[in-house]
Amino acid sequence: MQKTRLEIDRIPALVWGGKSDKVYLCVHGKMSCKESAGGIAAIAAQRGYQTISFDLPGHGERIGEDMRCDVWNGVRDLTAIGNYVFSNWKEVSLYACSLGAYFSLNAWQDRSFRKCLFQSPILDMEHLIRQMMGWFDISEERLEREREIDTPIDLMTWDYFQYAKEHPVRRWDPETHILFAGRDHLQSPEIVKAFAGRFACTLTVSENSEHPFMGDGDGPIVERWLLEHL
Repeated sequence: MQKTRLEIDRIPALVWGGKSDKVYLCVHGKMSCKESAGGIAAIAAQRGYQTISFDLPGHGERIGEDMRCDVWNGVRDLTAIGNYVFSNWKEVSLYACSLGAYFSLNAWQDRSFRKCLFQSPILDMEHLIRQMMGWFDISEERLEREREIDTPIDLMTWDYFQYAKEHPVRRWDPETHILFAGRDHLQSPEIVKAFAGRFACTLTVSENSEHPFMGDGDGPIVERWLLEHL
């Protein structure tokens, strides 16, 4: 597939597919990169869409940067990317995975997406941080005292925890479709169902899948979901 590399405010990005006035803006999750958009780009191209993807801080071409992949840097990057995309395409839709969905919910409440697809979205960061605190036996008091605690999964910070508590998702207007894994250990079914109900989203649950959707048989599940809702 045709793809063009560019930089948007020094953020490495890829534009996939032939010229079109409509585009899917893809935001990857943790441990991924802009190249992971190849699958959705191929499907989107069949429907006449281009796709644009980019590397989040510390991912892809940005590994080694002195910039944490946290909500502040994520929102800064998504704001710059959004400004570019909405200035260059007439119709913009969103596809976001995991942490990319959380950043999207924080950065783009006021953007007019035609449609949004969320795969394994992080919808409640406070819940996830509290989960991690339980996994590694970290109390709120200790986190407040030490401010930063490194764990096998990620660096936990008191400031991020406070942000998550003070900024729950209160508004999300676009038509949204969610694919959730029944064995997702990062967000609870109750959180996802409540979000879907509150913001009138369709919810597809793959009961035997895990958060990354990388197990045997998961590829066709994701593809069917994309074909149905894209």
